[in-house]
Amino acid sequence: MDISELLLRFANAQLDLGLGKPILWREIVGNGFGLASALLGMRRRVAAWPIGIIGNIVLFTVFLGGVFHTPQNLDLWGQAGRQIFFFIVSVYGWYRWYQYRKNGSEGGVGVTPRWAGRRGLVELAVGAVVLYASFYFILKALGSWGPLADAWILTGSVLATYGMARGWVEFWLIWIAVDLVGVPLLLTAQYYPSAIMYAVYGAFCVIGFVSWWRIQRRERAVRPGDAGADQEVLTQPLG
Repeated sequence: MDISELLLRFANAQLDLGLGKPILWREIVGNGFGLASALLGMRRRVAAWPIGIIGNIVLFTVFLGGVFHTPQNLDLWGQAGRQIFFFIVSVYGWYRWYQYRKNGSEGGVGVTPRWAGRRGLVELAVGAVVLYASFYFILKALGSWGPLADAWILTGSVLATYGMARGWVEFWLIWIAVDLVGVPLLLTAQYYPSAIMYAVYGAFCVIGFVSWWRIQRRERAVRPGDAGADQEVLTQPLG
């Protein structure tokens, strides 16, 4: 059996739990990679980014149910589109965290948590307004199922991933807001593994927020002169 046949069998593999429609194994696997990425992200490990990218590629095919003829057969263009944005922002985050570790970070971590500060919050607020308005009209035009909720999930996901790349503690709170909308949307659309994973993410994000907040306080106490809200995470600017 060659690799192409193995990939085809994986793409079509299903699990029937008696929920009305079978579940794709790739939805389960893709979310598994996402959870692994989140766990590594909380530990500030650079490997969080490439592992997350693998999950993004797998889940992209899952959420275009009508295009790829999955059991759910609903096109959540926002959910699929966010995998593309995840990929792009994850490359950026991967580079930033790798450079930080390469510059001799203590413990081999990829980032030092800090608050976004006034400038960072303005960036997030402006980004939220512009992205949500743009995504809503794009998703509605594409015929995405539930464009109001789908547009926020896409917007919040992009902002949260960007905030993680910058090392902003607030990115955990954005993820919680995404999960609060994502769980009911995915349950209604019968993407059950993703809905369950969103609920798990929500609880996990609370733990992640507390963890990064404590690290930020500890780092600020050790190096009070280096922990300003507007300080760059990296020792060398990236432009």
